Amino acid sequence: MLAATANPASADSDIILKSSRGYFLYHDDGDMFRVCDTNADGHGVTGVLMENNDNSPVPGYGEVLRVDDGGDSGCDKAGFNVQPSPSYTYQMRFWWNGGGGTLSSVAFRE
Repeated sequence: MLAATANPASADSDIILKSSRGYFLYHDDGDMFRVCDTNADGHGVTGVLMENNDNSPVPGYGEVLRVDDGGDSGCDKAGFNVQPSPSYTYQMRFWWNGGGGTLSSVAFRE
């Protein structure tokens, strides 16, 4: 499943992608990304932050952050400074490492 918008949403609150196997959370206050594997099935989950610079000569999203969780207690997290610029658009993607589809957020800006 892939979601996209022509006018990106503003990231002035938390964004969460959730499935029966876990979740990927962006906490805007502090620019923190947290991935949690909530199903002890032998496979972890992965969350990826994609960035698009509208002024780049090469169009499209590129990966700027990857956070994996699974096989240990607790969630994993990492910080990334989401640029407060109208030139940068971001998208979160989340999947279960055992196969299946990818969940994607709408495009957003800081």
